[in-house]
Amino acid sequence: MSTLFPLQIHEAVTRRHGKTLVGPVSMTLDGRGVCVIIGPNGSGKTSFLRLLHGTARLHSGSILWSCSTEEARRRQSFVFQHPVMLRRSVLENLLYPMLIRGFRGKAAQAQAEAWAERTGLQDTLQRPASVLSGGEQQKLAIARALVTKPDVVFLDEPCASLDGRATREIETILTEIKAQGTGLVLSTHDMGQARRLAETAVFLLRGRVHETGNAAAFFNRPKTKAAQAFLNGDIVE
Repeated sequence: MSTLFPLQIHEAVTRRHGKTLVGPVSMTLDGRGVCVIIGPNGSGKTSFLRLLHGTARLHSGSILWSCSTEEARRRQSFVFQHPVMLRRSVLENLLYPMLIRGFRGKAAQAQAEAWAERTGLQDTLQRPASVLSGGEQQKLAIARALVTKPDVVFLDEPCASLDGRATREIETILTEIKAQGTGLVLSTHDMGQARRLAETAVFLLRGRVHETGNAAAFFNRPKTKAAQAFLNGDIVE
């Protein structure tokens, strides 16, 4: 298991314009397998992911990796719901995260090409990333996040707005990298996807962790009425 974990979260809070988006949250993530964050729209899933990743400000409480924060930042990646493509070729998008970490030359090129092939983008390497389809851009975003071999990847709704085929292809990629030991923490509104991928489930409600635990137990026997209602498709506020 990665030396990044366990990740200890204690009374963590993030705010924006004086409004609390998430927290206080206290929990421990062990980094094993796939942790899926679910909850109603507006429950704080994106803000929670960004808080863990370090791109949302921690206003109070603590988030402690099992190594220095600086080292943890180097060993993780983030995939946004709406991929941000550099105005460059697919190959240059894949090379960029390696370049900023000091990796250059033939080894970096080979690594980029390997990830392009692994995600089905090998025939698009010289094309501008901006002209790819939505599914191709999401594959590129995932490949770009993984090309530096991070220990953990945070993904915000990685299959939102994608069709079934693209969703299946991305889930296959995620399952493969999980099997190789990469930790995944992702949010999704798709309960089918959550059931397929999750080993740990975190149910957020109004910015707080309302229920968490083994995914199979959570989906089959949620403990709280709010979680039961949410999984039944009821409106939960």
